[in-house]
Amino acid sequence: MSVAGGLEKAVDRAAEHRCTALQIFTRNGNRWDHPPLDDDEISRWREAIGRRPLAVIVHDSYLINLASPDRELHEKSRAAFLEEARRCTQLGIPGLVFHPGAHMEAGEDAGLRRVVDALNWVDRRLDGRPLRFLIENTAGQGTTLGRSFEHIAVLLDGLRNRERAGVCLDTCHLLAAGYDFRDDAGYAAVFAEADRVFGLDAVRAFHLNDSKQNLGCRVDRHENIGKGFVGSRAFHLLMRDSRFLDVPKVLETPKAGDMDKRNLALLRRFASTPVHGNGRARP
Repeated sequence: MSVAGGLEKAVDRAAEHRCTALQIFTRNGNRWDHPPLDDDEISRWREAIGRRPLAVIVHDSYLINLASPDRELHEKSRAAFLEEARRCTQLGIPGLVFHPGAHMEAGEDAGLRRVVDALNWVDRRLDGRPLRFLIENTAGQGTTLGRSFEHIAVLLDGLRNRERAGVCLDTCHLLAAGYDFRDDAGYAAVFAEADRVFGLDAVRAFHLNDSKQNLGCRVDRHENIGKGFVGSRAFHLLMRDSRFLDVPKVLETPKAGDMDKRNLALLRRFASTPVHGNGRARP
């Protein structure tokens, strides 16, 4: 949700859409430097969220690459992520979503180690303040990490403080990375595999996005719910899955026209309608 005009405005906009969950940026996602939060901003945010309680998560800057082998970029990314984390704790927001980053031809193992080292470095500087680092699975484009459940498990297991550990599953990225959860059997198999590899109790948020491209494409292109290659059935199954009823779910779908309202209406219908039959809904 947009924070134009102030962070607290996102709460009002979420209320207009009758949302129960909200994702925001606390700073410009395409800039390194940003002024720190002042007391007035923090107060306005806390007052707004106090009036309209929502499950809130923050997405970090897209510039951050904790896996980078370039020393300057890695240190810059690490410092920026620490600032993101501190902003979350100032605002009382419990989850910070991040992409693991790209290893830039240095190798997956080396990249994952750099991410783990950076997360533990940040953890030590938060002085025990509560916050979960929510690892977002990725489509696997280029040298990006996080496309496999095994990558996620390595990162979770590497955190010295397991209370910091969490996962944000993106449905578009799942399909793009090769996980086919579009029918009943596939859905059951994919989430059983996730449970075996890293544990579904780690899932603390979802990004609900359809995909403009097909299974295993390794391309991150979001589409409106039911209009892409994920299709409606998977979203219906997910919205009715009792394991995830209380897990925040947010949209990152195209914003043209009134599509947010349409996507939300469709997901609410899925949530309130039992799943019948057995098969795949075509996009």
